[in-house]
Amino acid sequence: MSKQIKLKKGFDIRLVGKAEKKIGDFQSVKTFAIKPTDFIGMQRPKVIVKEGDTVKAGSPILFDKKLEKVQYVAPVSGEIVEIKRGEKRALLEIKILADSEINFEDFEKYTDADIAAASREKLVDHMTATGVWPQIIQRPYGVVANPEDEPKNIFISGFDTHPLAPDYDFLFKGQANYFQAGINVLKKLTEGKIYLGLSGESKSSEFANIQGVETNYFSGPHPSGNVGVQIHHIAPINKGETIWTLNPYGVVQIGKLFTNGQYDASKLIALTGSEIKTPVYAQTYIGSCVDSYVAGNTKTDNIRVISGNVLTGEKINRDGYLGFYDHQLTLIPEGDYYEFLGWMKPTTEKLSYHKALGLLSFLNPKKEYVLDSNVRGEERAFVQTGVFESVTPMDIYPVYLLKAIMAEDFDEMEELGIYEVIEEDLALCEFVDVSKHPVQEIVRKGIELIQFS
Repeated sequence: MSKQIKLKKGFDIRLVGKAEKKIGDFQSVKTFAIKPTDFIGMQRPKVIVKEGDTVKAGSPILFDKKLEKVQYVAPVSGEIVEIKRGEKRALLEIKILADSEINFEDFEKYTDADIAAASREKLVDHMTATGVWPQIIQRPYGVVANPEDEPKNIFISGFDTHPLAPDYDFLFKGQANYFQAGINVLKKLTEGKIYLGLSGESKSSEFANIQGVETNYFSGPHPSGNVGVQIHHIAPINKGETIWTLNPYGVVQIGKLFTNGQYDASKLIALTGSEIKTPVYAQTYIGSCVDSYVAGNTKTDNIRVISGNVLTGEKINRDGYLGFYDHQLTLIPEGDYYEFLGWMKPTTEKLSYHKALGLLSFLNPKKEYVLDSNVRGEERAFVQTGVFESVTPMDIYPVYLLKAIMAEDFDEMEELGIYEVIEEDLALCEFVDVSKHPVQEIVRKGIELIQFS
C-alpha cells in the first residue's frame, strides 16, 4: 500500500538557469572518459586495455581488484587514446576517441519469460559482465554493491529535488517499457520489496504505472527527492543490513541490456546555471567531454563548471568529463574575490537560509538567485544552532553525528545514524553552516572509519 509522506524540513535553493524542456543542437562530442574517482570505494582499479586499443560500447576496460567480478565497460566505441595517471600512478581517466557511429558488443537478449525463468545467479553474472552493475549502489557506505550480497530491499527515487535538477519525466520520456524490464530483473535479486519514490507534487509521472514495485509519494523541500531520506521514512537501515539503491537511469539501462542485448550508455543531460547562455538538455553518452556544451555558450569567462549540481557535484575543467552518475552540468560564477563585511550589507540579491541582517531573501520566497562559489568565510568553531536539524528530515542529530566522526568515536557514530547517511543526505547542512565546515568530507571520513574498522 502506497504512502503519502509530507516532509517539512529542508530547503530549496532557488537558482537562475533551469533547463528548458527541449533538446539543444550541439557539436558532436569526440572524446569520452571513465573516471575511477566516480566510483566511491574503488581502491585497486586494474586497467585491461592499453593506449591504441579499439573497443566497442560494452567492451570491458577496467575492474576493481576488490570486486573482480564487476566489469566497467566502454560507454562508446572507438580508440583508447589516453590512460591518464596522477601521483603515485593513481588512475585518473581512461579516454576514448569515439567513432562517428557507435558499434556495440552483442550480448544475450532476454524476453520477460526468460527473465522469469532465469536464476538469480545467471542474472547477476550477466549484469556484472556487461557493465550495468555499477549502477547499483549499496547502503550503508554508498559504494558499488557487492554482487555476492543479497539486499533486504531495493529503493529507487523517481524524482530529483537538488538545485536546478533535471525533470525526470522529460529525461526518461518514452522509456517506461525499459524501466519495467529493469524492475523485472531487479525483482529476482531480492527477497524483499522494490520501493519507488515519486513526487507527491507532480501531476503525473513516467513511472506511475510500473508493476512489481511499492510506490510511495513524497512532497516537501529538498532533500525529499534523496533516496536516503526515502529509505529513512519507509524502511530504515539497521546495523548489519544491506539495501541497494538505483537511479531510474540505471534501471532503464538494465532494461535495455536485457531487452536489446546492448550496453546502451546514451543519456540526456541538463545544461543548467546562471552562466550558460542556453539552458537546455543535450543528448550524449556517459562520460562525455563537456567542452562542446561550454565553448561559446557562457555569459562570462570567469565561471565554475560543475559535473552535477551545486550541492554535491564535482568541479571540473572546461574540457573535463561528465561524471558517471551525473545527469546535469552546472555553470555558476567563480567566487574568487573578497567582499569586505559583505554579510552585513542589506540586500535582496543573496540567498540565505538564515534571516540574518544582510540577507533579505526571505522577503521574496519565490525569487531565483545568481549565486557564485564564494563561501564568504572560513572554518571556525562548530556552533550548535539547531539549524542542521531543521534542514534534515530524518530522525538523527547531524551536529552530534559530525562531532562523533571528528572525535572518531565509533560507538557514538553508530548510535547517531552513520549507517543511514551518505554525503548527499547532509549536503544542505554544509550550505547552511555558519561555521563553514566541509560537512560532506566529514561524513565520508566517518563512513570509511566504520567501513574499514
